[in-house]
Amino acid sequence: MKTVIVLLGFTVVAAMLVVMVSTDFFALFRGERTHVTQVYFADNISPAHQAAIQEFNTRYAGKIEVIPVNLPFDKFTTNERKELLTRSLRTKSDRIDIFAVDYIWVARFAKWAEPLDLCVTDGEKKAILNDALETCTYNNALVAMPFYIDIGMMYYRRDLVQKFPDSQHIEERLRRSISWEELLRLGSRFDRGARSFYIFQANDFEGLVCNYFEILAGMDPEFRVHRRIDLSSHHAHAALQFLVDLVHRQKLSPTAVSEFDEQRSYTYMLQHDGVFIRGWPNFLEQFRTFFPDTNKLNNIARSALPHFEGKRPASVFGGWNLMVSKYSTRKDAAIKFIRFLQTEEIQRLLFEIGGYIPINTSVYADSSYLSNHPDLRYYRTLLDNGFHRPVLEEYTKISDILSHYLHAAVKRELTVAEALQNASRMIESNEVLIK
Repeated sequence: MKTVIVLLGFTVVAAMLVVMVSTDFFALFRGERTHVTQVYFADNISPAHQAAIQEFNTRYAGKIEVIPVNLPFDKFTTNERKELLTRSLRTKSDRIDIFAVDYIWVARFAKWAEPLDLCVTDGEKKAILNDALETCTYNNALVAMPFYIDIGMMYYRRDLVQKFPDSQHIEERLRRSISWEELLRLGSRFDRGARSFYIFQANDFEGLVCNYFEILAGMDPEFRVHRRIDLSSHHAHAALQFLVDLVHRQKLSPTAVSEFDEQRSYTYMLQHDGVFIRGWPNFLEQFRTFFPDTNKLNNIARSALPHFEGKRPASVFGGWNLMVSKYSTRKDAAIKFIRFLQTEEIQRLLFEIGGYIPINTSVYADSSYLSNHPDLRYYRTLLDNGFHRPVLEEYTKISDILSHYLHAAVKRELTVAEALQNASRMIESNEVLIK
C-alpha cells in the first residue's frame, strides 16, 4: 500500500512544509492518472486505519484505491495538523480528497468542505450517535460525518493503588467517579517518593483547554449546559487556581506537566511510575504497538474523571470527523469510503484494533458484543458524563489565546487573575496571538 507521509517543521519566522511522497504521488502532481480512482485521505494513520483502508481497497480493487496521507500524532500536535490542513486547503488544491478534523474545527473548515446533506439519508443519520452527529453541522448544513468519538477519562496504576489497605473500595469509587476531594486526600496518604500522583496535560495546546473546561464544568453546571466562555466568573478563576494548586500547592502533579501533550504525558506516566493520569480512550491500544514494558501497560486500569462533591462528573467530548474537500475531483469515491468507515463492521474493527469508540449505534445494540468487550460497555457509560466545547467559528483562535494564558498560569509566569484578564481582553479585542 502506498503511503504519503507529511512532515511539518515550524521556525520562528514561518512554517515550512516538507512533503516526502512515493513516486506515484509525484506522478499525481504531474497530472498522470490511472483508470483506478485514487482517493487521498489525510489523518493520523494508525494500524486500525490501515486495516480499514486495506479492507476497502480489497473490496473495490480495480475501481477505487484509498491512499493514506499520514499526519501522525507523535510528530504533530493537533494545532500543527490544523495549520497544515489549512495551508493546503487555502491553495484550492485537489491533492487531498478526505481530511479528518478535530470536531471543534468543523466550523472553521466548513468553507472548504463539500456539503453532505444530499448525500446522507435520514436512516444513515439515525444510525449515528447524536452526540457525534451534532458536531458535524454548521449553519444548519451537514458538512462532515463522524469517524469516532472520544471522552475525557482517567487511568490509574492498579498495582500502585492496591498498596492502600482500602484499595477495593477505592477502585469501586474510581469506576463510578471518585470525588476530587477524596482523590486529593488519597494523594496526602500516598507514599509517592519520586512518583507523580496526578498527571495532566498543561502545554500550550488544546488539551490544556480540555482539562480546564472539565474542571470548570465540574464546578459550574451552567457552563456544561450553555458553554459560554466568561473568564471573569468566580468559577473560571477557581478552576484555573485548582490546576495551578495541583502543581504548586498540593504538589500532586509534577512541574513537567507544562511540557506535556497527551503523548508526552502518557510516556512520562509509564517511565516515572505515575499513579493517575487524565487521558483519552485509546491510550493503551496506541502504546501497546511500541512501548516495551507490557507489564506496566497491563497494570493500567480505566476510570471516570473525578467530580466535585455534590456535583456531576464532567468530561469533554472529543473525537474526529471526516470532511470531503470541496476542491476534490473524486467526491463520489470519497463519500463511498466515508460511508464504508461508518458501517457496523468497520466501526467494530476500528475499536478492536485501535480502541476508537464507535459512532454506529448498532454496535451498542448488540448485547453479546458488549459482553465480550467490557471496555466498550464502560466507555458507553462514560459518554453520559460528556459535554461539548463551545461551537464557534472563531473557537480555534479563542482556544489558542486561552491555552497560552492558562499555560502561563500553570508555569507561574502570571497569576491566575492576570492570565484570565489578559486572555479575556485579547479575545474581546479580536487581537491575534502570535506564538
